[in-house]
Amino acid sequence: MDVTPLDLDLKKDEGLTVRWSDGVTSYYPIAYLRRLSPSADMRELRKAMQHNPLTVLPGTGGDGVTATGAELVGNYALNITFSDGHSSGIYTWGYLREIDPNQQADGEDATTAPGDDRPSHGNPLGL
Repeated sequence: MDVTPLDLDLKKDEGLTVRWSDGVTSYYPIAYLRRLSPSADMRELRKAMQHNPLTVLPGTGGDGVTATGAELVGNYALNITFSDGHSSGIYTWGYLREIDPNQQADGEDATTAPGDDRPSHGNPLGL
């Protein structure tokens, strides 16, 4: 059974609240959504961080990133535009459930996201 949102509430300077069809309610801080954007460029940046722990991810500090807008993408996803100009991440309902902060291990601060282990664009076959 696919779980879908019944209600989306975006507070641009705070976070996104999603009430799901299975009764679960998820809350995603804006900086968290920016850091775990599913876009290809952010996936590559998170991979770089695995090799260089000094790499800085957007939304990880007091940079004050906010959402400036959001649009539904069909009936399967949400596209969020951020104050730093980032707007290429399509957050599918399944992806949002996978990165639900309430589902993270106790005290874990996610710096990787589902799909980060895929081959990079520069080497799409992983060779």
